[in-house]
Amino acid sequence: MKMGTEKQTYLNYINGEWIHSSTGKIEASLNPANIDDIVGYVQESGVEDVNVAVEAARRAQAAWRKLSGPKRGEYLFRAADVLEKRLDEIAETMTREMGKTLPEAKGEVQRGVNILRYYAGEGMRSIGEVIPSMDSEALMFTTRVPLGVVGVITPWNFPVAIPIWKIAPAIVYGNTVVFKPAQETAVTAAKIVECFDQAGLPAGVVNLVTGKGSVIGNAIAEHPHIHGITFTGSNEVGKTIAQKAVARGAKYQLEMGGKNPVIVLEDADLDRAVEATISGGLRSTGQKCTATSRVFVQSSIYESFKEQLLAKIKQLKIGDGLKEGVWMGPCASRKQLETILSYIEKGIEEGATLLCGGRRLVDGELGNGFYIEPTVFENVSPNMTIAREEIFGPVLSLIKVDTFEEALALANDTPFGLSASIFTQNIGKMLAFIQDIEAGLVRINEESAGVELQAPFGGMKQSSSHSREQGRAAIEFFTAIKTVFVKG
Repeated sequence: MKMGTEKQTYLNYINGEWIHSSTGKIEASLNPANIDDIVGYVQESGVEDVNVAVEAARRAQAAWRKLSGPKRGEYLFRAADVLEKRLDEIAETMTREMGKTLPEAKGEVQRGVNILRYYAGEGMRSIGEVIPSMDSEALMFTTRVPLGVVGVITPWNFPVAIPIWKIAPAIVYGNTVVFKPAQETAVTAAKIVECFDQAGLPAGVVNLVTGKGSVIGNAIAEHPHIHGITFTGSNEVGKTIAQKAVARGAKYQLEMGGKNPVIVLEDADLDRAVEATISGGLRSTGQKCTATSRVFVQSSIYESFKEQLLAKIKQLKIGDGLKEGVWMGPCASRKQLETILSYIEKGIEEGATLLCGGRRLVDGELGNGFYIEPTVFENVSPNMTIAREEIFGPVLSLIKVDTFEEALALANDTPFGLSASIFTQNIGKMLAFIQDIEAGLVRINEESAGVELQAPFGGMKQSSSHSREQGRAAIEFFTAIKTVFVKG
């Protein structure tokens, strides 16, 4: 799979073999904490590589779907064991490749292990039900069948958890997979696929093709023999995938952006609310679709909340995520850094008040990476760009409100609807928030980021295609219902 002595070159994985791309091109994966550190070289594949991978998945699918669910689950149990043994190595690769701190990376790899074991168990669970027939001499029931070949397109911000929470249910329910990871984290992706390979997964069940999204992602979206596409990424790309899938009748699942609100009411536990706002908005350098972005604080506690928030943010240690004690690492790439800086500039231009941060960090060793200060704005009006568009960086907008009703209305004033949280001790307002907030993930007295693997995950409005990932809900996308009527 790898070659070279200094820096490893990672190949595509097709039909159970590690092979070079048809283009012969490779691309360096750089450490965003130190761009002189090349994590490895990855394939810059072409459309022909997707075609070969899809054909391998098609050939494998006939035998794979005939295996029993428990047998398919056994492969996932073995893959989980391999991933667990390689946890430290893969977490370190993740930190070097996309910048999140090592403790966060280790937590994510462990989550990947747990997801594999959860879906391994799905192989033994019910896939249908008996339905009473009007004909007393007949038997009517439902069963579920796989879609066929599924395209898995994933982002760089959770390079272990998101691929696994898509691939694991896809294959346990009898599908085969063509996996296209974000190019920024393709080394980490290759190591995930290594775990499936080492677990003895039959050739062609999981195939890895790396390369540009405009080439590989597009080829997956348009391929006539890919029956389902599961995608996490930007709204712009997601909508394009949806159009291509609809045009040829393929099933699609999109998880996209968020502009996630936190409401802090005057009876909130202030310490808890501040800690959760910082954690939800700034961990992983704000590069989460569920990250806190807009913070609505009741006017009577606004100044106290702001003072406490700024004091704690100024204590955060920023640096290389591999170093002990670092709380926030770099942005994942130069492009991401430049995007965040452009939004900060836009906020200043439109009249928001910059309370802290807002600059690229270049002192000492930080100058060789893509570091940015945690940033907080106030005097942010609902129509400002920083209040409406997803920034995907460590930028918080503080917005003063007089009442819960005002906060709720402003929180819902967004095209997105992924996650939202509220801090209050008032049961009535908790229940009103649960009922009226337009978000797929609702958190009470907890940060906006985070979902448990056994629970459905997904958004409303433009945050998703309205399906759900993770937990038992995954079966709805990765299978089709077949209704059976039997009469002797």
